[in-house]
Amino acid sequence: MADPEAVAEDLDALIDDLDYLPGHFHLEMQLNFEPRSPASLRARDLKLQREGLRQELGLAAAPRRSAVRHLLGTFAFYLEELDEARESFLQVAREDPGNLNAWANLAHVYGRLGQEEEEEACAGRLAGLMGLAADADSEADRDSHVRAARCLAEQGYAHGFDVGCASPEERAQVLAAGIALYDKALSYGQQAIEIAKDQPPVLNRLAKIFYFLGKQDMAIGTCNMSLDILRDPELNWQAYCTRAKVHITAYLHDLERVKMGLGGMPDRNHLACAKADLEEVVKVCPGLKTYLDIGQVYYYMGVDAMQELLAVDEAALNQALVFLAKAGELELGATLPELQLLRGKCLRIKGEEANAAACFKRVVELDDAGCSHPEGFGCLLEALLAQWSQAQLSDGELGREVDAWLRRAQDKYPAARLRQELQRVWRGHTGEVLGLARALVSQGRPALVRLLFETMEGARAPRGRRAFSI
Repeated sequence: MADPEAVAEDLDALIDDLDYLPGHFHLEMQLNFEPRSPASLRARDLKLQREGLRQELGLAAAPRRSAVRHLLGTFAFYLEELDEARESFLQVAREDPGNLNAWANLAHVYGRLGQEEEEEACAGRLAGLMGLAADADSEADRDSHVRAARCLAEQGYAHGFDVGCASPEERAQVLAAGIALYDKALSYGQQAIEIAKDQPPVLNRLAKIFYFLGKQDMAIGTCNMSLDILRDPELNWQAYCTRAKVHITAYLHDLERVKMGLGGMPDRNHLACAKADLEEVVKVCPGLKTYLDIGQVYYYMGVDAMQELLAVDEAALNQALVFLAKAGELELGATLPELQLLRGKCLRIKGEEANAAACFKRVVELDDAGCSHPEGFGCLLEALLAQWSQAQLSDGELGREVDAWLRRAQDKYPAARLRQELQRVWRGHTGEVLGLARALVSQGRPALVRLLFETMEGARAPRGRRAFSI
């Protein structure tokens, strides 16, 4: 019998010599690393990606379905749905028996299931296709380069759907790794691979890349090319969605600039264009993301750009709430902090402070630890102050609420970002904040007042002095 250690060394050497390694479970994606977020949040992100991929599978051309099914199987694996994962990879193997990733992924699943014979059979099939088996001459044929190109292209495709990236820089690294795999696929495939300008799926993918790179004019132009070829929203909903997203992003970018005094009022025509595109999609392909996007558009159509608490179109706000309610009815709707934030903002404008506060509390609960967007907490503080000033909350109730949620926010958000959000609340509601401080002092809560103001100021007192005194 062969020495196990020698066999392991031979195997390691063989893997080191390979120019590529089939399968999705070894890729340098955050998906394959130890999760940093709670299991419930990771499952939410996986299910959101899976929902979009299932829609894409119905429209994908035959060569791209394998790439989508590999991702669906990978997500199912990490959701502990092993039977579904196995079936996804088996479907690829049945349709394309020479697909390298299918056999590698199946071997991984069978290994987790403890089905050693099936695992060995898949590994043997993979070795034969790659020319690594003893009878390699009969297995490895002239199509080996095409198989390698497809394997690498499918892996590159997967990087665009990664979950768990903690920063834009981390996301950029993952995408760069995916592009490198595409480059290697092109070197293998040569003329096996051809990009066609008259294929909407290719154009739609290109438009998304332009959008992520910040080249918004090129993104819209590419979407227009795709829609010139195929205008039916039921068959080409991706082009409508991407074009709408570009318009939403442009409006929000201009809105932030004007709030900082760096430009004129944002062009509300962006909202009109986004609304027109999303209404086409929501008729034929409704889904969580579409409901959320169109709800956001109607929200901004319903409020004054500079003073969001001032309604300019009550009907638009009501329509926003309708779409947000539809999103909330879906399985993952209740898990999205951005949905709760938008719903809370709409309710505040309509004067429903208590219901709005409940939404903002849910935002804080749903935000990931380390989240750099504490807007939900700032809105919650504003809603609590509004309830207190309208005598809907007593001094004692307000004190307890602020105490509990400020401490929770400190555990959730980076100190610098929390300080900025509290400073925003201070500037916009100075009178109410001072009133809150007096109420807390009268309740015997000077420590909470000190904590609140020190967090707002974000500076230590000079030696020998106190940052705040009662």
